[in-house]
Amino acid sequence: MADYIIRATAAQGQIRAFAATTKDMVEEARRAHNTSPVATAALGRLLTAGAMMGIMMKGEEDILTIKIEGNGPIEGLTVTADSKGNVKGYVFNPSVMLPPNAQGKLDVGGALGLGVLSVIKDVGLKEPYIGQTILVTSEVAEDLTYYFATSEQTPSSVALGVLMNRDNTVGQAGGFILQMMPGAEETVIEKLEQKIKELTSITALLDKGDTPEMILDHVLGEFGWEVNEKLPTQFFCNCTKDRVEKALISVGKKEIQEMIDDGKTIEVNCHFCNKNYAFTVEELEELLNRAV
Repeated sequence: MADYIIRATAAQGQIRAFAATTKDMVEEARRAHNTSPVATAALGRLLTAGAMMGIMMKGEEDILTIKIEGNGPIEGLTVTADSKGNVKGYVFNPSVMLPPNAQGKLDVGGALGLGVLSVIKDVGLKEPYIGQTILVTSEVAEDLTYYFATSEQTPSSVALGVLMNRDNTVGQAGGFILQMMPGAEETVIEKLEQKIKELTSITALLDKGDTPEMILDHVLGEFGWEVNEKLPTQFFCNCTKDRVEKALISVGKKEIQEMIDDGKTIEVNCHFCNKNYAFTVEELEELLNRAV
């Protein structure tokens, strides 16, 4: 499999870990939305995190949505993932161009600006779980680390990276999420914190072609870690013409009649994959008959 996630445990179950390689997924998103390099990096980081956080959910039908809304030129990002490794997402303003930041890297923090991170988990209950935190750096990984600590009370370390080629295609993408389980020994926590500090950046590891297994071995090598699961992950949108038809029917007879009166074929765009669905006047008349 090209893109995949591994789920692992270490230190006799005191640490749980997720690591992913997501180059194809992020490139697919870049192509679908024609994103600028900085928008690709921002969306790629959140897609990678969404894929790993999605498989943390238990139910077959569970859906995770992560939204970032900021006052920077990108304005925001939305990513949705399921528990099977499928993820999709979009950037509010995909064509943003910014000069590099002080470190000479893509300025994701500047593109997002100050704002709010929301995590919505729909796990089949009457109301979805919603956790919200402020953006602490707007670089995505640190914001999710802060979210886990404050909203889920789970000490975590999140690392996410997207490397662009000179032709603006995606060269590498991936990341990891490490979490301390309840009751973890203080010595294990301190040792892991030290190990994370010593780690070179995730982009440096991705740049030299490290796999998710190699990345986790860098951090968890001395903790006796083991892979529990390896599963494919992909950019996947479940939109279909049938689903769009149902959405159109739900807007009501009056609105559909107005579209028919215009006498033109309409196009409905899916935000998540940027696909357009065309409906002729004849098709709209058919939908009108089915509308309540």
